[in-house]
Parts: sequence; C-alpha cells; structure tokens
Amino acid sequence: MEHPENAVVVFTARSPNRIIREGGSQAWVLNAARAKQCTYLICTQNRNHPDHEFSDATEAHGSAFMIGKISAMRKPDEDRDQDRYMIAISEYARIDIPGAWKHWRNPVRYMSLDELGVDLGGVTFQPMPSSEQPPPASANYAEMPTSLLTIAEAKRQLADAFGVKPDAVEITIRG
Repeated sequence: MEHPENAVVVFTARSPNRIIREGGSQAWVLNAARAKQCTYLICTQNRNHPDHEFSDATEAHGSAFMIGKISAMRKPDEDRDQDRYMIAISEYARIDIPGAWKHWRNPVRYMSLDELGVDLGGVTFQPMPSSEQPPPASANYAEMPTSLLTIAEAKRQLADAFGVKPDAVEITIRG
C-alpha cells in the first residue's frame, strides 16, 4: 500500500532542548513547496558532526528523538542569505526510535510516518513555549511598543512562508 509523504525527516546535530528553544529545526536546504505539504517534522540525531561548537547533540546516534507538527517554512535565524529554511513547529513530542536514520546521503528526507516506524498512538504533543506574549486584546496601536513587526518584516516572513518574493505580498490594515 502506498503511503503519502507526511513527514520531513532531518538528520540533525542539535539537541531537543535547542530545537525547542529555537522553535524548530534549521537551517536546511530543502524543497520548501514539498516540505509544506508535510504535516510532521521528525528529528533524528547526528552525533558525528565535526563542528563541536555547532553540535550540542544529546541523543543516541541515528535515533528518531522528536516529532513536531510543522507550522511554517521560513528563513532561519542564521544563514539568511542562503537558500536554507527553518522548519518551524507548533507542537512537539519526544519519541525514541533507535536506528531510524538509515545512513541516507541527504540529511533531509520526505517519508511517511509508517515508513519510518512512527506510531502516533500514545504520543502526547506539547505546545511550543512562546517567547513573546501577544499584546492584550484591549491595546490600541498608539500604546503598542515600537518593537512590533514592521510591514516590511511581515512581508518578508510571509514571502518566505509561501515561497514568493516580498513584493508579491500585499498587506492591508483597516482601522
């Protein structure tokens, strides 16, 4: 039976704590349109990354250790000028599947959960911690801090999420 690709599987040298702190896994060269069709991010551990300043891996090499619900593809905090993406997640759960990574050449794969042996039965997703608190519903624009997202930044983030150029994004604010 054919199973649709519903997961992006990455071979990462980052720890679960760092992935949670950063809001997802980054900075991947991937097919953003294809990845946007997927529901889940599966993180498998690379304990053999040569740059020990970059790697803070804590899990068994090759094991699948985390599943997340994909919320967006966007330019990562690092390498903004390159063609790389952050796979942002809205919820996550810890999993433990030893030997899930099969020494594939590319560190990004598109697979089904079934192919990888991930069973969602018994998996309890937790919301990602929020680093920003939204303004209160009663706040008006004049009282809002100037550190809010600018129109230009909002256009850039939306363009990244939808794989278009920022000038293709139109934002209308009605008062």
